[in-house]
Amino acid sequence: MCERYISNTAEVGNNVTIGKFTVLEDGVVLGNNCIIGHNVVIHKGCIIGNNVRIDDNTVIGKEPMRSVNSIFKDDKKFEPTVLKDGCLIGAGTVIYCGCTIGENVLIADLATVREDVTIGDRTIIGRGTAVENFCKVGSNCKIETNVYITAYSEIEDNVFIAPGVVTSNDNFAARSKERYKHFKGVTVKKGGRIGVQATVLPGKVIGEDGFAAAGSVVTKDVEKAVIVAGNPAVKFRNVPEDQLLKNQ
Repeated sequence: MCERYISNTAEVGNNVTIGKFTVLEDGVVLGNNCIIGHNVVIHKGCIIGNNVRIDDNTVIGKEPMRSVNSIFKDDKKFEPTVLKDGCLIGAGTVIYCGCTIGENVLIADLATVREDVTIGDRTIIGRGTAVENFCKVGSNCKIETNVYITAYSEIEDNVFIAPGVVTSNDNFAARSKERYKHFKGVTVKKGGRIGVQATVLPGKVIGEDGFAAAGSVVTKDVEKAVIVAGNPAVKFRNVPEDQLLKNQ
C-alpha cells in the first residue's frame, strides 16, 4: 500500500515531516522544518514556506467549483497558492488556489479561504470562519470563530471581528439580473471592530477605529472612531480615547 504520494517534480526541504496518505502534486515547493499531517492534499504549484504546520485532512490550492447559476466564470487562470514562513493551518481547513497567506498567520480548524484572497502577516482566522473569494485581509487582524466575510470585501490592518459576525454583498438577495451590476462587499478600515453576531450589509464601510456593537445591524457607514449599536445601528457614542488604536 502506498502511504503517500510525492510528485517527482515536488521540492521538499530539510527536516520535513509528512504524514500518511498525504499528496504533494507536481511543482509543489515545501520549505524547511515543516510538519504536514495525515491525509493532506497540496495541489500543483503551491509554495509552502519554512516552519509551516499543516494539520490533518487539510487541502491547499483547491480549484473552485462553479454552478450553472454562478456569477463567477471559469475563464480565469489562478496562480498557485503561497503560504509564507511560520503559518499554522488547522485540521480540515480548505485554502483555494490563487491565495497568498502572509507570515505567521494562523488559520484554525475547519476554516475556508476561497480563491484570490490575500491575508497579511500575523493575522488569525478563527475556527469555522469563511473568507470568500476576492477578499483582502490585512495584517495583525483577529477574525474569530464562525465569521462570514463575503466576497469582494476588504479588511484593513489591526481589525477585530468577534465570533458569529455576518457580512453581505447582495442587496437584491438573488433576485433579478440587475444584482450582477451592484455586488459590493464590506470594508473595515484600520483598527475597526465588530462585536459578536453583528450583521454588516452590502457595501458598508466601518471607518478607522469604528466599532459596531454586538448584535448591531449596520445599514449605513460607520464614522471614524464612533460606536454604533442597535437595529438599524445608530451612533451610541465616540470610542474612548484610551481605546483608539494609536494609544495601544
